[in-house]
Amino acid sequence: MRYFWATILAASVCLGADHESASEPREGFQWAPALAQSALFLSIQHSVRFATEPGTRAALRGPFLRDYWRSATGVRGWGDGDPFIVNYVGHPFQGAVSGYIQVQNDPGFRRAEFGASEVYWKSRLRATGFAALYSVQFELGPLSEASLGNVGYDRKSSGAVDLVVTPVAGAGVMLAEDALDRYFIRRAENWSRNAAYRIVVRSMLNPNRSFANLLRFKVPWHRDTRGGIREP
Repeated sequence: MRYFWATILAASVCLGADHESASEPREGFQWAPALAQSALFLSIQHSVRFATEPGTRAALRGPFLRDYWRSATGVRGWGDGDPFIVNYVGHPFQGAVSGYIQVQNDPGFRRAEFGASEVYWKSRLRATGFAALYSVQFELGPLSEASLGNVGYDRKSSGAVDLVVTPVAGAGVMLAEDALDRYFIRRAENWSRNAAYRIVVRSMLNPNRSFANLLRFKVPWHRDTRGGIREP
């Protein structure tokens, strides 16, 4: 459980950091919609698990609290037995989606674009903190893989890999999508004003931002930093 508390502390510091500039106050973080969008994301993830993993469904049988405690305290070493694509592709994508949930609910920072500005890097640090909190909940929390499926009950099935890779590599994925959006997608939009073309470019080249947009019931190609696809 030391991973749980260390991650909570680090993420709380990131999210609790002062984000008011010397010149103007900024609107506070919107917790209610952020938690609602996170809950929707979590529901989708667990629905996929239950639909595709017979072992997860079978593990629902048995004493809930005892099995959950054993599972949540089962983190040992680094690996968890999952394939490379799950740990080093799927979980970074989870970190990026949850990071974008934070960004789109942080009014003082959500218009920050990739670059050297302090506002941008502070924004992505806060997003990484939020992604870390989401990851801890997904792995070990009351509505987690540990509680719903008893991942970790077998000591070989739980490790620190997901708790670290999800927020850290997720931040890297966000940086890549942010840079792509600013330096390529914006320019690509100038090559054609065809709406379908712009939809594809915005949506497909920023897949995790697109998914996070859907979680707040906006079109995948929405941008807080500029107008719609039909605007010049």
